[in-house]
Amino acid sequence: MQMKGAVIAITGGARGLGFAMARHLGQQGARLALLDLERDALDEAVNALLSLGIEARAYELDVAQEDAVSETFAAVVADMGSLDGLVNNAGVTRDGLLIKVKDGRVEKGLNLKQWQQVIDVNLTGVFLCGQEAAYRMVEAGVSGVIVNISSISRAGNMGQSNYSAAKAGVASLTVTWAKELARYGIRVGAVAPGFIETEMTASIRPDVLKKITKGIPLGKLGLPEDIAHSVAYIFANDYFSGRVIECDAGLRV
Repeated sequence: MQMKGAVIAITGGARGLGFAMARHLGQQGARLALLDLERDALDEAVNALLSLGIEARAYELDVAQEDAVSETFAAVVADMGSLDGLVNNAGVTRDGLLIKVKDGRVEKGLNLKQWQQVIDVNLTGVFLCGQEAAYRMVEAGVSGVIVNISSISRAGNMGQSNYSAAKAGVASLTVTWAKELARYGIRVGAVAPGFIETEMTASIRPDVLKKITKGIPLGKLGLPEDIAHSVAYIFANDYFSGRVIECDAGLRV
Protein backbone atom coordinates (compact mmCIF):
# COMPACT_ATOMS: atom_id res chain seq x y z
CA MET A 1 0.00 0.00 0.00
CA GLN A 2 1.13 3.49 -0.76
CA MET A 3 1.10 5.14 2.66
CA LYS A 4 1.07 8.78 1.58
CA GLY A 5 -2.49 10.06 1.83
CA ALA A 6 -3.95 6.72 2.96
CA VAL A 7 -6.66 6.93 5.64
CA ILE A 8 -5.95 4.49 8.45
CA ALA A 9 -8.16 3.93 11.50
CA ILE A 10 -6.49 2.69 14.68
CA THR A 11 -8.52 1.37 17.60
CA GLY A 12 -7.01 2.01 21.00
CA GLY A 13 -5.03 4.69 19.20
CA ALA A 14 -4.78 7.25 21.97
CA ARG A 15 -1.89 5.75 23.89
CA GLY A 16 0.68 2.96 24.15
CA LEU A 17 1.04 0.70 21.15
CA GLY A 18 -1.79 2.40 19.29
CA PHE A 19 -0.26 5.84 19.54
CA ALA A 20 3.19 4.53 18.54
CA MET A 21 1.61 2.99 15.43
CA ALA A 22 -0.21 6.22 14.66
CA ARG A 23 2.94 8.30 14.93
CA HIS A 24 4.98 5.87 12.80
CA LEU A 25 2.36 5.53 10.06
CA GLY A 26 1.67 9.26 10.15
CA GLN A 27 5.34 10.03 9.63
CA GLN A 28 5.09 7.95 6.46
CA GLY A 29 2.26 10.14 5.21
CA ALA A 30 -0.86 8.36 6.44
CA ARG A 31 -3.93 10.31 7.53
CA LEU A 32 -5.15 8.95 10.84
CA ALA A 33 -8.46 8.29 12.56
CA LEU A 34 -7.82 7.49 16.22
CA LEU A 35 -10.58 5.47 17.87
CA ASP A 36 -10.59 5.15 21.64
CA LEU A 37 -12.80 5.25 24.74
CA GLU A 38 -11.20 8.19 26.55
CA ARG A 39 -11.90 11.64 25.11
CA ASP A 40 -9.12 13.43 26.98
CA ALA A 41 -6.51 10.89 25.90
CA LEU A 42 -7.78 11.12 22.32
CA ASP A 43 -7.51 14.89 22.25
CA GLU A 44 -4.02 14.78 23.71
CA ALA A 45 -2.91 12.19 21.14
CA VAL A 46 -4.36 14.10 18.20
CA ASN A 47 -2.74 17.34 19.34
CA ALA A 48 0.61 15.57 19.67
CA LEU A 49 0.31 14.22 16.12
CA LEU A 50 -0.79 17.57 14.73
CA SER A 51 2.28 19.18 16.30
CA LEU A 52 4.37 16.76 14.21
CA GLY A 53 2.57 17.78 11.05
CA ILE A 54 0.51 14.57 10.95
CA GLU A 55 -3.16 14.77 10.00
CA ALA A 56 -5.31 13.09 12.64
CA ARG A 57 -8.88 13.07 13.92
CA ALA A 58 -10.36 11.73 17.15
CA TYR A 59 -13.37 9.43 17.43
CA GLU A 60 -14.71 8.29 20.80
CA LEU A 61 -15.73 4.63 20.52
CA ASP A 62 -16.48 1.49 22.49
CA VAL A 63 -15.43 -1.20 19.99
CA ALA A 64 -17.76 -3.77 21.59
CA GLN A 65 -20.91 -1.78 20.69
CA GLU A 66 -22.15 -2.75 17.22
CA ASP A 67 -24.21 0.37 16.43
CA ALA A 68 -21.45 2.68 17.69
CA VAL A 69 -18.87 0.91 15.51
CA SER A 70 -21.03 1.30 12.40
CA GLU A 71 -21.72 4.96 13.12
CA THR A 72 -18.07 5.73 13.83
CA PHE A 73 -16.75 4.12 10.65
CA ALA A 74 -19.40 5.96 8.66
CA ALA A 75 -18.21 9.20 10.25
CA VAL A 76 -14.57 8.42 9.42
CA VAL A 77 -15.41 7.92 5.75
CA ALA A 78 -17.58 11.04 5.68
CA ASP A 79 -14.94 13.18 7.38
CA MET A 80 -11.83 11.85 5.68
CA GLY A 81 -13.14 10.74 2.30
CA SER A 82 -12.21 7.06 2.44
CA LEU A 83 -10.94 4.20 4.56
CA ASP A 84 -7.81 2.45 3.31
CA GLY A 85 -6.62 0.63 6.41
CA LEU A 86 -7.52 -0.51 9.91
CA VAL A 87 -5.37 -1.51 12.85
CA ASN A 88 -7.40 -3.54 15.35
CA ASN A 89 -5.39 -2.71 18.45
CA ALA A 90 -7.85 -1.98 21.28
CA GLY A 91 -7.52 -4.42 24.15
CA VAL A 92 -7.93 -4.91 27.89
CA THR A 93 -6.78 -7.44 30.48
CA ARG A 94 -8.69 -8.87 33.44
CA ASP A 95 -6.31 -11.58 34.64
CA GLY A 96 -7.13 -14.40 37.02
CA LEU A 97 -6.42 -18.08 37.58
CA LEU A 98 -9.15 -20.55 36.57
CA ILE A 99 -9.34 -21.81 40.17
CA LYS A 100 -7.61 -20.85 43.40
CA VAL A 101 -6.54 -23.03 46.29
CA LYS A 102 -6.09 -21.26 49.60
CA ASP A 103 -5.43 -23.00 52.89
CA GLY A 104 -6.51 -26.28 51.32
CA ARG A 105 -9.80 -24.84 50.10
CA VAL A 106 -10.62 -24.78 46.37
CA GLU A 107 -12.33 -21.63 45.09
CA LYS A 108 -13.38 -20.32 41.70
CA GLY A 109 -10.93 -17.81 40.25
CA LEU A 110 -11.62 -15.93 37.02
CA ASN A 111 -15.28 -14.95 37.00
CA LEU A 112 -17.69 -14.64 34.10
CA LYS A 113 -17.62 -10.83 34.16
CA GLN A 114 -13.82 -10.81 33.82
CA TRP A 115 -14.04 -13.36 31.02
CA GLN A 116 -16.72 -11.46 29.14
CA GLN A 117 -15.08 -8.03 29.42
CA VAL A 118 -11.94 -9.27 27.70
CA ILE A 119 -13.79 -11.30 25.06
CA ASP A 120 -16.06 -8.32 24.29
CA VAL A 121 -13.20 -5.92 23.61
CA ASN A 122 -10.34 -8.15 22.44
CA LEU A 123 -12.32 -10.50 20.20
CA THR A 124 -15.84 -9.19 19.53
CA GLY A 125 -14.44 -5.68 19.07
CA VAL A 126 -11.96 -6.97 16.50
CA PHE A 127 -14.77 -8.76 14.67
CA LEU A 128 -17.07 -5.73 14.63
CA CYS A 129 -14.40 -3.26 13.50
CA GLY A 130 -12.93 -5.65 10.95
CA GLN A 131 -16.31 -6.39 9.44
CA GLU A 132 -17.24 -2.72 9.26
CA ALA A 133 -13.89 -1.75 7.72
CA ALA A 134 -14.18 -4.52 5.12
CA TYR A 135 -17.73 -3.43 4.29
CA ARG A 136 -16.62 0.16 3.76
CA MET A 137 -13.62 -0.87 1.66
CA VAL A 138 -15.56 -3.22 -0.63
CA GLU A 139 -18.42 -0.75 -0.99
CA ALA A 140 -15.96 1.93 -2.13
CA GLY A 141 -13.85 -0.43 -4.27
CA VAL A 142 -10.79 0.15 -2.07
CA SER A 143 -8.02 -2.48 -1.97
CA GLY A 144 -7.34 -1.93 1.71
CA VAL A 145 -5.42 -3.56 4.53
CA ILE A 146 -6.57 -4.80 7.94
CA VAL A 147 -3.96 -5.45 10.63
CA ASN A 148 -5.02 -7.26 13.80
CA ILE A 149 -2.99 -7.21 16.99
CA SER A 150 -2.76 -10.68 18.51
CA SER A 151 -0.25 -11.63 21.23
CA ILE A 152 2.38 -14.15 22.22
CA SER A 153 -0.22 -15.16 24.83
CA ARG A 154 -2.36 -16.74 22.10
CA ALA A 155 -0.39 -19.93 22.73
CA GLY A 156 -1.66 -19.91 26.33
CA ASN A 157 -0.44 -18.01 29.36
CA MET A 158 -1.00 -18.75 33.04
CA GLY A 159 -3.64 -16.52 34.59
CA GLN A 160 -4.96 -15.35 31.21
CA SER A 161 -7.65 -17.77 30.06
CA ASN A 162 -9.72 -14.89 28.70
CA TYR A 163 -6.88 -12.93 27.09
CA SER A 164 -5.22 -16.02 25.57
CA ALA A 165 -8.49 -17.28 24.12
CA ALA A 166 -9.25 -13.90 22.60
CA LYS A 167 -5.81 -13.46 21.07
CA ALA A 168 -5.89 -16.99 19.64
CA GLY A 169 -9.23 -16.07 18.11
CA VAL A 170 -7.74 -12.93 16.61
CA ALA A 171 -5.01 -14.98 14.91
CA SER A 172 -7.65 -17.31 13.46
CA LEU A 173 -9.80 -14.41 12.27
CA THR A 174 -6.76 -13.04 10.46
CA VAL A 175 -6.33 -16.18 8.36
CA THR A 176 -10.06 -16.53 7.73
CA TRP A 177 -10.51 -12.93 6.62
CA ALA A 178 -7.43 -13.05 4.40
CA LYS A 179 -8.98 -15.94 2.48
CA GLU A 180 -12.45 -14.38 2.31
CA LEU A 181 -11.39 -10.85 1.35
CA ALA A 182 -8.59 -11.61 -1.12
CA ARG A 183 -11.10 -11.58 -3.99
CA TYR A 184 -11.73 -7.91 -3.24
CA GLY A 185 -8.05 -7.02 -3.12
CA ILE A 186 -8.07 -6.64 0.68
CA ARG A 187 -5.11 -8.01 2.61
CA VAL A 188 -5.28 -9.05 6.27
CA GLY A 189 -2.33 -9.66 8.57
CA ALA A 190 -1.53 -9.70 12.26
CA VAL A 191 1.26 -8.92 14.69
CA ALA A 192 1.76 -10.92 17.89
CA PRO A 193 3.82 -8.81 20.31
CA GLY A 194 5.83 -10.28 23.13
CA PHE A 195 6.47 -8.27 26.30
CA ILE A 196 6.48 -4.59 25.36
CA GLU A 197 7.06 -1.50 27.51
CA THR A 198 3.48 -0.27 27.92
CA GLU A 199 1.13 0.71 30.74
CA MET A 200 0.12 -2.96 30.89
CA THR A 201 3.63 -4.24 31.63
CA ALA A 202 4.34 -1.26 33.90
CA SER A 203 1.65 -2.57 36.24
CA ILE A 204 3.50 -5.88 36.73
CA ARG A 205 5.32 -6.28 40.07
CA PRO A 206 9.03 -5.39 39.66
CA ASP A 207 10.24 -8.81 40.80
CA VAL A 208 7.90 -10.58 38.39
CA LEU A 209 8.89 -8.27 35.55
CA LYS A 210 12.56 -8.93 36.25
CA LYS A 211 11.94 -12.66 36.03
CA ILE A 212 10.05 -12.24 32.76
CA THR A 213 12.81 -10.11 31.26
CA LYS A 214 15.44 -12.64 32.24
CA GLY A 215 13.57 -15.29 30.23
CA ILE A 216 13.57 -13.23 27.02
CA PRO A 217 16.41 -14.36 24.71
CA LEU A 218 17.38 -10.77 23.87
CA GLY A 219 17.20 -9.89 27.57
CA LYS A 220 14.93 -6.86 27.29
CA LEU A 221 11.37 -5.72 26.78
CA GLY A 222 10.37 -4.44 23.38
CA LEU A 223 9.39 -0.86 22.63
CA PRO A 224 6.04 0.23 21.16
CA GLU A 225 8.00 1.43 18.12
CA ASP A 226 9.12 -2.15 17.46
CA ILE A 227 5.50 -3.20 17.01
CA ALA A 228 4.78 -0.12 14.92
CA HIS A 229 7.55 -1.19 12.51
CA SER A 230 5.96 -4.63 12.17
CA VAL A 231 2.54 -3.11 11.47
CA ALA A 232 4.05 -0.80 8.86
CA TYR A 233 5.67 -3.78 7.14
CA ILE A 234 2.30 -5.45 6.64
CA PHE A 235 0.89 -2.29 5.10
CA ALA A 236 3.91 -1.90 2.83
CA ASN A 237 4.28 -5.49 1.56
CA ASP A 238 1.59 -6.09 -1.07
CA TYR A 239 2.21 -9.86 -1.05
CA PHE A 240 1.73 -10.30 2.69
CA SER A 241 -1.62 -11.68 3.81
CA GLY A 242 -3.07 -14.30 6.13
CA ARG A 243 -0.05 -14.57 8.41
CA VAL A 244 0.96 -13.50 11.91
CA ILE A 245 4.28 -11.74 12.54
CA GLU A 246 5.70 -12.65 15.92
CA CYS A 247 7.69 -9.73 17.36
CA ASP A 248 8.83 -11.14 20.69
CA ALA A 249 12.66 -11.19 20.80
CA GLY A 250 12.69 -14.94 20.26
CA LEU A 251 10.63 -15.72 23.37
CA ARG A 252 8.17 -18.09 21.70
CA VAL A 253 9.86 -21.03 20.00
